[in-house]
Amino acid sequence: MDNGASSYRRFLDGEKEGMIEIICEYREGLTFYLYRFTNDLGAAEEIAEDTFVKLCTKKPKFSGKSSFKTWLYTIGRNCALNYMKRRRFVSDTPLHEYTGISDGTDVEAQYIEKEQSFLVQKAMKRLKPEYSQVLYLLYTEEFSTEETARIMHKSKRQIGNLVYRAKNALRLELGKEGFGDDEQ
Repeated sequence: MDNGASSYRRFLDGEKEGMIEIICEYREGLTFYLYRFTNDLGAAEEIAEDTFVKLCTKKPKFSGKSSFKTWLYTIGRNCALNYMKRRRFVSDTPLHEYTGISDGTDVEAQYIEKEQSFLVQKAMKRLKPEYSQVLYLLYTEEFSTEETARIMHKSKRQIGNLVYRAKNALRLELGKEGFGDDEQ
């Protein structure tokens, strides 16, 4: 799955299509990740655009020490932090909006799944920003613990502790919503 890295190498070699592939592949996920910092979809889109502009203009070196996606999200995170410093913007780390969650085969199951997703997202909105961020990176974006640690500038041990606390906090929030009462 070295597609991003190979596309970036092709872009650096002068092939503009490489950057187009990167933008098409990572724009949506990066935007939703950045939305967690800003609570403003327009600002998140602007920061994602700034991230891609930075790749195009400054052409930072990709060392390959992490996956391309981890490297890109780290650049995006740094752009978001700079944006927040410039705007003196404080974030509550909002929820990621899911699209196309179900497989569409069973309308009732589809409705239940969307309802459950809504409850989880509502509960995550009330978590500490760090908790919401770590859960998003690990379970929505499917980054490894090591990649998440790199993005969040923490050690793997800190991420493990953070995940443990985040899951417990989410479990408590979901309990307040009555989530899982009739399950298990």
